[in-house]
Amino acid sequence: MTHKFEGSVRAVFFCLAALILMHAKGFALDKRASSALSHYIMAGLYDQEGLVRDSIREYKEALKADYKNASIHSKLASGYIKNKEFDKAITELNLAISLDPETVEAHALLALLYSSQNKIEEASREYEIALSNASKLEPGNIEIYKSLGSFYLQQKKFKDAERTFRMILELSPKDAQAHFYLGNIYDELKDRRQAEKELQAALAAQPDYALALNYLGYLYIEENKNLDTAEAMIKKALEIEPDNGAYVDSLGWLYFKQGKLEEAVKELERASLLLEDPVIYDHLGDAYLKMGNAEKARINWQKFLNLEPGQDKVKAKLESINK
Repeated sequence: MTHKFEGSVRAVFFCLAALILMHAKGFALDKRASSALSHYIMAGLYDQEGLVRDSIREYKEALKADYKNASIHSKLASGYIKNKEFDKAITELNLAISLDPETVEAHALLALLYSSQNKIEEASREYEIALSNASKLEPGNIEIYKSLGSFYLQQKKFKDAERTFRMILELSPKDAQAHFYLGNIYDELKDRRQAEKELQAALAAQPDYALALNYLGYLYIEENKNLDTAEAMIKKALEIEPDNGAYVDSLGWLYFKQGKLEEAVKELERASLLLEDPVIYDHLGDAYLKMGNAEKARINWQKFLNLEPGQDKVKAKLESINK
């Protein structure tokens, strides 16, 4: 098979590759680097054409000339991943990291690789480092901080998440997402007053922010206050996303709190069709029991426990009915 490249495209590619490599960490402008650069460029061209084995060969040749270049190790690892040689890829990525601890690419590739192998703890660690390194390289990039903050929140590292979203607000004081996630964090930390304040700030910055409308409305329901305001917020969120099961559940739970049991069951049943979530089944159980239908309450609490077996509160509800 012959490989033809458009002259101008090839020239641009070579120029870009040269510029990238000259600015890459560890690339010195000497004969060895020139040899490494030549092989690196060829590897990139083969990679573009989908010729993985040829690109791997060229990256290996580049490393013979410049073994301490972290970028080449990362690219070789990427080739190994495409060729399903995962152990070799991990070796190369760890070499890249040892040569350049502040690398983003190597940690990100390791995160993806570990995730594909269902090594969740290792993947999470590498993803966190990749995002942290990226934020150092681009301290003004808000999106990187949001990804890092969301990661901390998912991992329940609430103080780290709080610190990260506070940094975002220093860069962009009216960022609705940052306020929303801070509200989420404070709710997790059982600081409902501060959570309410942040959610209100999110809505002040973006009045049609459906997630914040629903979250603050549901918070009011749980606190059993401002129920009229909660209803208006949740209905506004549903105007934006009519088939969002979480929002429909909020409306049903509001009706339950207001004693509108038939309306509550109607909305909660609709929510259960839109979203399989244990909270919805718990709400349905409470609503049916309040209406005197113990059997349907039992069915829904059992559905809850099928999804989350270790919940003692719901277990106690179910046992009380079974007795």
